[in-house]
Amino acid sequence: MNYQEAVDYINSCTDYEKTPVPHAAANYDLRRLEELLAYFDNPHLKTRSVHITGTKGKGSTAAMIASVLTAAGYRTGLYTSPHLLTVRERIRIGKELITEADFATTVEKLKSRVAEVNRRATYGTLTTFELLTAMAFLYFAGEKIDIQVLEVGMGGTYDATNIIKKPEVCIITSISYDHTDILGHTLSAIASEKSGIIKPGCTVVTAPQKREALEVIKAVCKERGARLIKAGEDITWRGISFDMNSQQLLVSGRRDSYDINIPLLGDHQMVNAATAVAALEILTEHGINIPKESFIRGLAEVNWPGRLQIIRYNPLIVIDGAHNPDSAEKLSHALEYYLHFKKAVLVIGTSSDKDITGIAAGLAPVAARVIATRSRHSRAASPERIIDEFARLHIPAESADSVPAAIDKAIAAAGNGGMVCVTGSLFVVAEALEIADRLTKY
Repeated sequence: MNYQEAVDYINSCTDYEKTPVPHAAANYDLRRLEELLAYFDNPHLKTRSVHITGTKGKGSTAAMIASVLTAAGYRTGLYTSPHLLTVRERIRIGKELITEADFATTVEKLKSRVAEVNRRATYGTLTTFELLTAMAFLYFAGEKIDIQVLEVGMGGTYDATNIIKKPEVCIITSISYDHTDILGHTLSAIASEKSGIIKPGCTVVTAPQKREALEVIKAVCKERGARLIKAGEDITWRGISFDMNSQQLLVSGRRDSYDINIPLLGDHQMVNAATAVAALEILTEHGINIPKESFIRGLAEVNWPGRLQIIRYNPLIVIDGAHNPDSAEKLSHALEYYLHFKKAVLVIGTSSDKDITGIAAGLAPVAARVIATRSRHSRAASPERIIDEFARLHIPAESADSVPAAIDKAIAAAGNGGMVCVTGSLFVVAEALEIADRLTKY
């Protein structure tokens, strides 16, 4: 089996990322993944784990933690989703993605056992995300990593990553409205799903939350005897300075203070960095030696593309995967605060199940003009829906057939001193990155 055959095999399974279904045990029965991994002597239970959920910021926070652990000399596995340009981004050790050869070999090891589990279908058949999760666990165990940092795909309770038993620390990043048809239509319901990763007796770190979500997290922690550490109360931070490529902040942790630089812009990334520091301090309490200089170097070296990333300076082109109203509002604020531009032209494509009305309202404060488009993803919304929402806000909008065509239109419209922001979906951001070499010509 070669790499492309392995990718095709993984994609041939039921893929809830393309066709989401309600979050219920019948659809997301974790026992089928446990059954599969039992054939391989339960690799997911052999390594210390950091488990991260949330609506926004969980990927950035995971990347920050993994970068610090790598800087401290630990062989660190990182499992995240979705990916931008290659599925190999989801599984990495240190700074290196799983190789095409190792990806194919790992799928080959799993394939016959997957067939056995699916043939019996005692708990249903395995999905694409479950197989990718199994691959990560099997690959990490084979590579004898020291610790694995696991980002939840969606929710928490029924997520495939939730088959781990005793995480060193559980992290809940900012909770807001997203995937409401699956996770619930209230912050309480969404927080309940996210809190499903909390294990009895564990330590939980939460980013600042709205009261409705925080009350659920506190109640679950109390019920399960878990210790709760709150960023914003137990750990604080303040911004010091910034330029167009990084920002400096001072994080006052429970054990020490850290003067750090992160190559990620936005108030929300300062929150993510403080949340990461809080979790890393927990790891030091559990005997994992992380020198202070590793905190500083690891956070300075974190690489997490597609999040307020500048890919061209004249005109200014920024890409960001904001895909719900909360993240759209944060993006608007960050663009105005961190960057300088005369006119903003937004290239926007969203998934059809998103709150397009809320996203448009969140982006409206900076939008002088909109070019609506759609990604190649099967769940992409029609540009016409996006145009209608911005028209209600009296913002001029037109459509383009593809992301590259939309960007070309936006560059022409932005003019001298203008800015193009590509947003609305990580799938749209990925297609912008595909043509980044052309876009980065100064």
